[in-house]
Amino acid sequence: MQGFFQFLSENPYILLFFTVGMAVLVGKFAVKGYGLGMVAAAVVVGAALATWASTYGVKLQLDNFAKSLFYYLFMYGVGLRVGPAFFNSLKKDGITFTILAVICSFLGLGLVVLMTKWFALPPGSAGGILAGSQTMSAAIGTAEMAMEQGAYKVPAGTTAEQVSGMIALGYGVTYIWGTVGIILICKYLPRWWGVDARKAAQDYEREHGVRNVDDAALTGYRGGGLRAYRLENVATAGQTIAQFRAKFPQYRIVNVRRGEDSLGAGPDVVLLHGDVVALGGKLGDLTENLGLLGAEVDDPKALNVPLDQAEILVTEKDFVGKPLKALATEDFAGQVQVTRLERSGEPIPVGAETELKRLDVLFVTGLKSAVDKAAGMLGKIARPSTSTDLLTLSAGMVIGLLIGKINVPVGDFSVGLGNAGGLLLSGIFVSSIVSRLRYFGSTPNAARNILEDLGLVTFIAIVGINAGATLLEQLTGSIALKIFLAGFVASTIPPFITWAIGYHFFKINPAVLMGGVAGSRSHSGPAREAAKEINSTVPWVGFPVGYAISGVLYTVFGYFAMVLSQ
Repeated sequence: MQGFFQFLSENPYILLFFTVGMAVLVGKFAVKGYGLGMVAAAVVVGAALATWASTYGVKLQLDNFAKSLFYYLFMYGVGLRVGPAFFNSLKKDGITFTILAVICSFLGLGLVVLMTKWFALPPGSAGGILAGSQTMSAAIGTAEMAMEQGAYKVPAGTTAEQVSGMIALGYGVTYIWGTVGIILICKYLPRWWGVDARKAAQDYEREHGVRNVDDAALTGYRGGGLRAYRLENVATAGQTIAQFRAKFPQYRIVNVRRGEDSLGAGPDVVLLHGDVVALGGKLGDLTENLGLLGAEVDDPKALNVPLDQAEILVTEKDFVGKPLKALATEDFAGQVQVTRLERSGEPIPVGAETELKRLDVLFVTGLKSAVDKAAGMLGKIARPSTSTDLLTLSAGMVIGLLIGKINVPVGDFSVGLGNAGGLLLSGIFVSSIVSRLRYFGSTPNAARNILEDLGLVTFIAIVGINAGATLLEQLTGSIALKIFLAGFVASTIPPFITWAIGYHFFKINPAVLMGGVAGSRSHSGPAREAAKEINSTVPWVGFPVGYAISGVLYTVFGYFAMVLSQ
């Protein structure tokens, strides 16, 4: 094995991507659905390799430039993801979930600092425990930044390498319960509180018109349809399309074929006996009045109308705060179907009472003319793009790094956002501007995911490798147990307090609050499990705002955990 480790030591790029690859493989292993995931596995694999190599007298280490580069890419990607939700949280309807996220985040930070001092844990433990117990891997970077900037003074007799090792150890020991614990808590909190969250979800669905459909990726159910009928009903013949619509507003005529001619669907077109009418509407309405026109026919020419699918960015103030049912009286109603609604990049349940928020993205399918009308009324069409605007990406990175250079003297050291904080802030502003304009700065989700996933897992792998050589000198069973207990307390108590405040003080619907608690811990896994537990998508309603706020706070708190634990 010595030869193998010597080979890795002499070939750092192979070492790096070997570690990343092994982390992905190890992260795939799970017991009853629970596993480390590739990010936590990266620090375990990296530290294990370096520790193992040290027993053969081989030191595995990677340079800090690569570590910083990948971390900076990750932080900018995080900013791009949370930007729109971060500013939406400052509005009136997002304040409640913002407050819950702030309470949960500060409780987590306070408990980490308190437990670290109580157990007299080694230097660096607080940063790692904060990152692991709150499942915010990015906090590792800000914890190390506190040491690099001098805000955290490395104690005499301790090296910076040893502090970094304890950051990695604290993260690795506390991450598993940090992940599993919050999932179990969010999933079963209502039951422990004596609340029927399933019934609360059903009440919410009825109140807001949300239809809870099975979450399979592909189903045979379609809410609307377009069918062709031969006009045989003499009571309907002779009416104009405008008159027909006034009598039956639940339907939309989209085309009329008379002989070999397609007449379109102008309001003045008169319906004659024998015409083939292309009729659109909800599935239930189409099957309710079967004799309204006549027999259904297979007529490709009548149904040959241009269709479109698009993403509509909601920007018009007149429709912000209005429920979707307010669109039922518009000309395009019945010709467009909303298939999905995303808020801050997260899907939320769609119903007649679902209120539109600024920068919501509506995924619609329907007649091209109707899609264009809907877009013109609600905002603008955002066509999906597979290319990344590298100019905006580069400019955003440069601006973020410049922001990071701003420092304020505090005593005998300087405090600033640092490169990571500057990039996070820059990403938030860039994504907020791009989400409003959509004319530049395209960063498809797949590209942003590369920035986040590859950036974070590579950074964490390097942290693990560089820390591994010193772990054997510091690790004892007693220290590991104390670190675990500190993480257990910091991870478990805040969600209970957050739930109690949300349920008893803010009177939030329990099903929505399940997602709110998950968002306050910046973890999508609990929201997903909560939705499965109560067989409803309602928990996702409370998730996005807290997710954005806590994601930023926990990242920054890695820095403060180190400073306050001194």
